Amino acid sequence: MSHHPDGDLEESPGSLMQRLGLPIRNLLLLTRALTHRSYVNEHPEALEDNERLEFLGDAVLDFVVGAWLYNHYPEMSEGELTRMRSALVRTEQLAVFARELGLGSAMRLGHGETQAGGRARPLLLCSTFEALVGAIYLETDIGRTCEFVHPFLERASHDLLVEMDRYDPKSRLQEWSQAQKLGIPNYVTVQTSGPDHARLFEVEVMVGGRLYGRGSGHSKQVAAHAAAQAALDAIDKDTLPKPAD
Repeated sequence: MSHHPDGDLEESPGSLMQRLGLPIRNLLLLTRALTHRSYVNEHPEALEDNERLEFLGDAVLDFVVGAWLYNHYPEMSEGELTRMRSALVRTEQLAVFARELGLGSAMRLGHGETQAGGRARPLLLCSTFEALVGAIYLETDIGRTCEFVHPFLERASHDLLVEMDRYDPKSRLQEWSQAQKLGIPNYVTVQTSGPDHARLFEVEVMVGGRLYGRGSGHSKQVAAHAAAQAALDAIDKDTLPKPAD
């Protein structure tokens, strides 16, 4: 590490490479991944900033995160997968990953940007993480890039799932039914149809012995979620099925 002119600590690209055991051997490529345009503006000898690598890393992350979620959560619907991916690649989350790596001290920023606290800014940390992923992909392949990214996803997804569960229709319906002293909703698979490779399940949700909603999907989990959402919609609109005689 060397001291930045403004007194801020700065880690060299070579030191970062060694400390993190990065699969990048091209020091120029890594240096570019760490270079913000504010640095290039003040140092004309620096040839390129990290914006093109950031663009590439953004696309690679979308794919890597999407594929990881698809394989890890077979019961999730497309909508849930999309929400999870958005949460994992949003600026604040990628900035957390960058902080875990200690990228702030290695970012090459202009003096003014450093003075303004750029090393701690989520947007800069996020774009540097994306550029680093882009550089790893360029130098290695998608497999090595996945090896680098997956541990971050393992750690972050658990917290996100807990967060998502709070807004999950089944959880919300249970909160409502218990608040109404109606007990816990009961999900019943009433029909299964279609060939093995495209099985369709139909689920009804009963609350206090009364039908509240129906849903269908290619797994019981998805069908139950749909039934819970239908029940919540009926409660909101006050269009619950009438009790059977």
